[in-house]
Amino acid sequence: MASNLETINVPHLPSLPVHVALYRDVQNAAFLKGQLLAGNAEFEYALIDASMVLSRAHATAAVFRAVNDYMHNRLKSRNVHSEIVFSFNSTNNIAESFRRFGIADSTKDLLVVKVSVSPEITHESVAAHLGASVQGTSVPFDDKTLSEVSDVSKIKKVYKLGALPSPPKAIDQSNGTNDELKQRLENALLAAIALRGS
Repeated sequence: MASNLETINVPHLPSLPVHVALYRDVQNAAFLKGQLLAGNAEFEYALIDASMVLSRAHATAAVFRAVNDYMHNRLKSRNVHSEIVFSFNSTNNIAESFRRFGIADSTKDLLVVKVSVSPEITHESVAAHLGASVQGTSVPFDDKTLSEVSDVSKIKKVYKLGALPSPPKAIDQSNGTNDELKQRLENALLAAIALRGS
């Protein structure tokens, strides 16, 4: 059930609403990946392994880059949804992007993104399709939930940020140092996305 589906209007790109859902304990990742690989148009989503997403800002930066490239006819991949997965990567290797950030058969925590590239793609239609297709628990798309599922050591390795100290797994809101460590890491990830291919 996609009860936590959120529709976001990307700043500067209001004509393309973005629908985002986060799932935990996904049971049918292999099926979803298979539909995507088969080119089933009903499953044209950005399906991202949520363990590779540090924060809401990290995810929205990749979405913004992809949607902006879509609007300006600069896509390097097949469509805006594959471009979102590609946009998470700090290099220009598309296949590597899908290996590192895309859904795998073993994915248990899944971030799903759908861009309204046509009028029939609405909050209601996406919610209904995800509710019928994803076997998992819908959870809020927020920093608290993402901090529970993100694999910080894996993220740092992929982005080659080993020198940065890691924030603790569960962010303690009363500890300013933890917030500062998370902010430094998040800033480094946003810079990597913004500067890719520059």
